[in-house]
Amino acid sequence: MADLSHTADLVENCWKFLVLGLVQGLTEFLPISSTAHLKAIPMILGWDDPGISVTAVLQLGSIIAVMTYFRKDLKDVIKGISIAFRQGQWREPNARLGIAICTGTIPVLLAGIFIKFVWPQYEDSPFRSIPSIALISLLMAGLLAFAEMKGIQKKRLEDVSGKEGLIVGLGQMLALIPGVSRSGITLSVSLISGWKRQDAARFSFLIGIPAITLAGLAELKNAFASQSEVAVGIIPLLIGISSSAIVSWLTIDWFLEYLQRNNTWIFVIYRLLFGASLLVWWALPAQN
Repeated sequence: MADLSHTADLVENCWKFLVLGLVQGLTEFLPISSTAHLKAIPMILGWDDPGISVTAVLQLGSIIAVMTYFRKDLKDVIKGISIAFRQGQWREPNARLGIAICTGTIPVLLAGIFIKFVWPQYEDSPFRSIPSIALISLLMAGLLAFAEMKGIQKKRLEDVSGKEGLIVGLGQMLALIPGVSRSGITLSVSLISGWKRQDAARFSFLIGIPAITLAGLAELKNAFASQSEVAVGIIPLLIGISSSAIVSWLTIDWFLEYLQRNNTWIFVIYRLLFGASLLVWWALPAQN
């Protein structure tokens, strides 16, 4: 009977992490907040909150996808920086892109260190509550709508500078708050700064690689430990990472193609509906 119980627990956890990986893959690179969905959907389904550690590790699947998808871009950036160090050609586009990615990573790195070592109760803070996620989603819908209306759509990725990378990076720092959306805030800031939609999305993906990778690796030990505690091993988590990687790759490909011909208003509407629905769900008597 113990073996049957263990097998049932394993199957159940594999199913849950498959779903969580799908949610992560679908939402990480769209401007709708993966952390908000990974917090809200399990609660709506009656599951336990996966927590910051598991959420961060599921993002490793998304990193595998984005690094694979943009492998040529990353290779060009590394080559550009290498040439710049040897020959001093720091104004070369790939070198400037590398600098922009680095400067854009600094704010979120510092904020992450602060939360990790100074604010250990962050996981249980009001910022991770359903009402907070809902309200922030509504606010971010307004910001994205503002970006769509005010953006001049002129700048290209090859025009990026370290200063612009830092500006986008300051926005990315806010994505540590569930509901903000790393993709959504970086896309919004880029559009307000005058970037073309597709170029803004590409930079959003590239600037997120160091931040998401560091966050995932930092929580890797805690996430695997939490799985060991429930006596099902690491198989469910590996399933979650794998499904996250596959769906993330497909989402990136679709989103870039979508932005070639469309604006982001569909995501504004979705965020409004998502935020409003969460508030209604939270206000139901059964949730109080």
